Formats: sequence, structure tokens, C-alpha cells
Amino acid sequence: MLLWLKAFHAIFVVTWFAGLFYLPRLFVYHAEAGEPIVRERLKIMERRLLVMTHIGGTLSVAFGLFTLFAFANANLAYLHQGWLHAKLALVALLIAYHVTLVRLCGRFARDANTRSSRWLRVFNEVPSLLLMAIVVLVIVKPF
Repeated sequence: MLLWLKAFHAIFVVTWFAGLFYLPRLFVYHAEAGEPIVRERLKIMERRLLVMTHIGGTLSVAFGLFTLFAFANANLAYLHQGWLHAKLALVALLIAYHVTLVRLCGRFARDANTRSSRWLRVFNEVPSLLLMAIVVLVIVKPF
């Protein structure tokens, strides 16, 4: 059972990160777009990708919690590991990043974006850094 939970958690993490990686890239294109028809197409793409990102994020967190509870049920000491606390803190940052994407998507939908394409390019790197840190924590368990 635990392996199934971990497998589905991994599947939905990949789905979530697909959106976390690509949605900010669409924002870069949108910020640089000069033609109204291009901006309208990007709005549709952003809205649809945001839905997929919501689904991936929700199921990733759900299967992650199921997995966490299964590990804790097998051994309560699991919950006292430092790497796990660090990972959960980074996941909280990912959720905050996701919320920021929702707000940005709303601003672009209303043609009210105030962020430059350069800022959006830098912002686009945040999930990569968080992913690297989370993977190292989960695989290496340094503390």
C-alpha cells in the first residue's frame, strides 16, 4: 500500500511541477506580447494550465499527506526527522508560490500585470531551486 501512495504522490508532483515550471514562462510571453490576439490566446492557455496545476498540486499534497500518515502510523519517530521538517517547510513555500501564480494569472486575465518579463524570468526559477532542495532532502536525508 505504501508503495502505491508514494507512486501516486510522485506522479502528481510531476504534474504539479509541470504547471509550476510552464505557467511563469507563459507569463513572460504574455508580458512581452504586443498583439491583442496573442494576449487573448495566452490568457486561455494560462487559465487551462492553472487548472491542471491546481489538480496536480491538490493531489500531490493529498497523496503526500496519506504517505506521511502511513509512515507515521508504521513508526511515530518518522515525524521527528529534521529532513522531513525541512521538506515540509519547502512544500509550504511551493504552495505560497502556487498562490502567487494564481494571483498573477488573475492580473494577466484583467490586463493588470505590473511585473516585467525580466522579473517573471527570475521568478520562474524559484520552483527549480525548491525542487532540487526537496529531492536532496528526501533522497540524502542529510539531517
